[in-house]
Amino acid sequence: MLIVFAFTCLQIKAQKFDKMDKSPMDRAYYPANAAIRFFEKTEEKKKAAEPKIRVSYSRPSKKGRNIFGELLKFNKPWRIGANESTEIIFMTDVVFGDTNIQAGRYSLIAIPEQNQWTLKLNTLLDGWGNYGYEPSQDIASITVPIQKAKKVIEQLSIALYKVSEKKIHLKIGWDRTFAEFPITLK
Repeated sequence: MLIVFAFTCLQIKAQKFDKMDKSPMDRAYYPANAAIRFFEKTEEKKKAAEPKIRVSYSRPSKKGRNIFGELLKFNKPWRIGANESTEIIFMTDVVFGDTNIQAGRYSLIAIPEQNQWTLKLNTLLDGWGNYGYEPSQDIASITVPIQKAKKVIEQLSIALYKVSEKKIHLKIGWDRTFAEFPITLK
């Protein structure tokens, strides 16, 4: 009888879904149409749309808060989003900053400062927030000046776009601030 009761309780719990997260998970691809490439009409266009880079991140909202310098302290590591650590997958070898990086899965950490951000590529995966961040696992970094957005960016946003034949920019924006980090495809 106790076994039947325990099994029934487990079945009831297994049927429940988690509540909707306040910071939903999102993905950015390069090329931007990678996830829908199978709708392309020709094999050539499908091949051209094969993903080279994918970023998975959670998208918190500004909600009237002052983000940089207050919610996110300057000179402190930030997971770039909410919840789980932001992750990037390179489907091809790249140059990140001045460092050659092999295709693979990595986490991203930003260090926002008043006039610039440093973006770090780290080998620790599947973390929550900054709790699992270990600076000794950083393998590359890029520091760029920040730019001011014309309009408030309500939800943290990440985009990947082509600058030139092999140069891609990873653009991260939130509130009235954004930064663009160059990545070179090999």
